[in-house]
Amino acid sequence: MGFPDLFDFLGRLQKNNTKEWMDAHRKEYHAHRSFFVSWLDQLNTKLTTVDPAYFDTPGKKGINRINNNLMFAPNKPIYKDHFAAGLDQLTKQGDFYIEVGLKQCLLAGGFWRPEKTLLRSIRDAIDYNGEELAGILEKPSFKKMFGTLYYDDPLKTAPKGFSKEHPYIELLRHKTFGVEIALSRKQVLDPNYQEYCTEVYLEMLPFRRYLREAVTVQ
Repeated sequence: MGFPDLFDFLGRLQKNNTKEWMDAHRKEYHAHRSFFVSWLDQLNTKLTTVDPAYFDTPGKKGINRINNNLMFAPNKPIYKDHFAAGLDQLTKQGDFYIEVGLKQCLLAGGFWRPEKTLLRSIRDAIDYNGEELAGILEKPSFKKMFGTLYYDDPLKTAPKGFSKEHPYIELLRHKTFGVEIALSRKQVLDPNYQEYCTEVYLEMLPFRRYLREAVTVQ
């Protein structure tokens, strides 16, 4: 059991995306889920050794449901085309996100469309100490790995309570504060994939810690 088998299962699931098919292959699904949970446990252990402030997140806690939430997206298929999880998961927002799927494989982190109070806290942190965040984002190795902040239709003007002339107005306009790196299936299948995940985690860490402190320190 491994990632090649997991990709194969996901491919067959998407061609037969029904509860009836899943029910008939439930045992196989749980075998793949168990493999992914075990893989996450191994990565979780690695990350505890490289980050003293890491929030222990066993695979069973970090893994996401494979069912789509049809209440909010009724037109989506019943089952997702990927396995995903969030590690270093103090909360569901701001964790280290891992996705292994048919359409995309990626590593990501940050706050996606945070609710009003969290968004204001992040903007207040930028107002108080935007220089630190700008320095993290402009670090050559960070830019090489992630590029820029995730584009999520930033505001056209200054958010309420902030000047259009603010030195970090471009950061303040963002609604999402996240970064991601797309991976090929070949990278996921590489024997050193966990080591690469650890490398990405460490490069992303100052960015995620900045955001976590912004939303927890009032």
